[in-house]
Amino acid sequence: MDQKFNLPRFNMPLELGLFLGAKRFGNKEQKRKKCLIIDKDKYRFQSYISDISGQDITAHNNKEIDLIKGVRNWVQHVSEEIIPSGSVIYKRYELFLRDLPFLCEQYHLDENEITFRDRTIILYEWIKKIEKKNNFSEQ
Repeated sequence: MDQKFNLPRFNMPLELGLFLGAKRFGNKEQKRKKCLIIDKDKYRFQSYISDISGQDITAHNNKEIDLIKGVRNWVQHVSEEIIPSGSVIYKRYELFLRDLPFLCEQYHLDENEITFRDRTIILYEWIKKIEKKNNFSEQ
């Protein structure tokens, strides 16, 4: 929210509009693009961006598990490989969150200061260890 004018930032709707426009009117490569649109409530968009009607909106209901399931189901829809179900991914996510303080300590990082890139690297290394230990890659 902008403090001076009390307006929200509109970057995401603008970027989504550009994406959808490129997908519809772009060249062959642009037309193959796929996207997932997620909002807190399935129909909340109607009150602030009604022109998006006709898109398949996924709701996360302010719940991490719903977000994970929504993303997983969309990825599965566009993927050619079987991936673990949303509830399995969520359990792994909970394990990661449980281990995160120890991982930050191991990498000499303050958990409150880690960047997205830090988290990505830590998560990648954690997944490799967990899959090796629990044989998750065969599920």
